[in-house]
Amino acid sequence: MSSFYDQLQARRAARKSSLGDVARLIGMAPSNLTTALSGRHDVRASTLEAVSAALDAEWVLVPREHLLAVRRLIEGKDSGPDREARTSVEMFLEQEP
Repeated sequence: MSSFYDQLQARRAARKSSLGDVARLIGMAPSNLTTALSGRHDVRASTLEAVSAALDAEWVLVPREHLLAVRRLIEGKDSGPDREARTSVEMFLEQEP
């Protein structure tokens, strides 16, 4: 899975929010937000919380024993039934001459 900062960027892209949009929502200069989200500097938790809120998301501590399940859920590959798998009826009909 990608880094926390990569996840923030992906969330921003998914919401079609520009860096300027997010910066305005949290009251920060776009250049400062760019620096904060570069991953090269320590960022205050309050800043990350504000960015997450602006992106309608939350950051959560996940116990390592549940990490794989959470990642699969976030990626849309939860442990439920495989919705892309062919049904037995579809497989049967494919065998018909």
